[in-house]
Amino acid sequence: MTEILVQVGSEEQVPPVTRVVEHPAWPVLKDSVERIRPWQSKDGSIDFEAEGAPARADAEAAVRRVVEAVEELSPLLPHDAAYHRALVADLRRWADGGFRVPDFLDSLLAFQPAAGRADGLQHLVVFPMYTQNGNPDRNLEAVVLRMVWPDWLAELERTRYDNPLFCGIKFEDFTAGYDTNSAVLFPETIAVREAPERFSWGGIFCDREAARFRRVTDAAVGILGLNLPADIAAMVHDQKRCEEAFVLWDMVHDRTHSHGDLPFDPFMIKQRQPFWMYGLEELRCDLTAFKEAVKLAADGVPQARDVQYAVLFDRMFRFPVTGDRVRNYDGLGGQLLFAYLHKHDVVRWTDNKLAIDWERAPQVTNQLCAEIEKLYKDGIDRPKLVHWFAGYELVATYLAPHPGSKWAKGPDALDLTLPPRKLVDDVLPDEFPLSMFYEALSKKLKNVIAETKGITADSAEPVAA
Repeated sequence: MTEILVQVGSEEQVPPVTRVVEHPAWPVLKDSVERIRPWQSKDGSIDFEAEGAPARADAEAAVRRVVEAVEELSPLLPHDAAYHRALVADLRRWADGGFRVPDFLDSLLAFQPAAGRADGLQHLVVFPMYTQNGNPDRNLEAVVLRMVWPDWLAELERTRYDNPLFCGIKFEDFTAGYDTNSAVLFPETIAVREAPERFSWGGIFCDREAARFRRVTDAAVGILGLNLPADIAAMVHDQKRCEEAFVLWDMVHDRTHSHGDLPFDPFMIKQRQPFWMYGLEELRCDLTAFKEAVKLAADGVPQARDVQYAVLFDRMFRFPVTGDRVRNYDGLGGQLLFAYLHKHDVVRWTDNKLAIDWERAPQVTNQLCAEIEKLYKDGIDRPKLVHWFAGYELVATYLAPHPGSKWAKGPDALDLTLPPRKLVDDVLPDEFPLSMFYEALSKKLKNVIAETKGITADSAEPVAA
């Protein structure tokens, strides 16, 4: 963007503001959104009859301030002009319609960040939405972000990992729905009258993922007495390196959901499956990113080795002990990776210290990926229930099921006259409990993990070398 100096009399002034968060309209917009959020019901509407509800005139005035702020800020972002016009129209329609369940389909369709990916490009996003792993209610949210799209990543996407919908992004500032554990911006979270036939973008905040990874990994390494090689220790202490590792990991992970021998569609929202099947799917995508990173490292891509250790450490240290134990499929995937490496002597827990065979780690991790890929390929020829049992058997080979599990007792313990989706009700909330190792680690890491709520690159405390 060309900066034009503003001259008053004979004095030259500083260039005009080019960052959204430095413009005086941004705090007005943010404060107005924060004023509206507590008035909203779970579905995003405002019930003016509810206790503590505002006067309708107050709600209209708050939305008017949001509209005016968007119109002030929009000239800084000419690439989002069509979206901001549609956004203003949706906000006005919501207010004029009495603040019923919001419908921002028109502005959602106008927002096309993946169509013009450029490193450092700003976006101002305002939507009624829930934030995954954050706020489950469809509140109005405002977030200013920047694209993370360096030339090396764009070239890999163009030549090896086509993913035209993927957006690596970083926070500039945000409202309360993102002062949480949420690290994604997904269109399916936005309140609309009907879902579009297909979504055209998906964003992942690599700065939050990197900052959280650094904080938790640093703590886990200290707790477990793990001796890191110098280059890996340097990566853990370097925010920029970690961001680059995560944006590459995320790009490959994201596309893997639709690549490979797939016995089912991972994106079918209404299908019911036991949570270990989702755990295997997420782990498959992460291990595919790991496998590709091994190849990229051999080809001399500097970020590839960092991806391998980001996958290993995040999966083994943070995932298993994050969140509750109710169908925690990401936690299950982390448990499985650790148990697999432990049983193949890649990780050892001896004398209360963790050791990793760094030379064998890539080979054995890829071996687990191959086992899951074989499960998937064989599943194409299996009935659904048989495939679920095969997935259970793979997990149970390395993780002990709950002693009270019906699924662990086999088909004879289940009512097979029921359709498969009904048998999901027989899955225990914590079908594969934490091992004693992870129970102990959880007690020591839980406060560190809790402190990463709302973390960004700027708010992350420097990790001591």
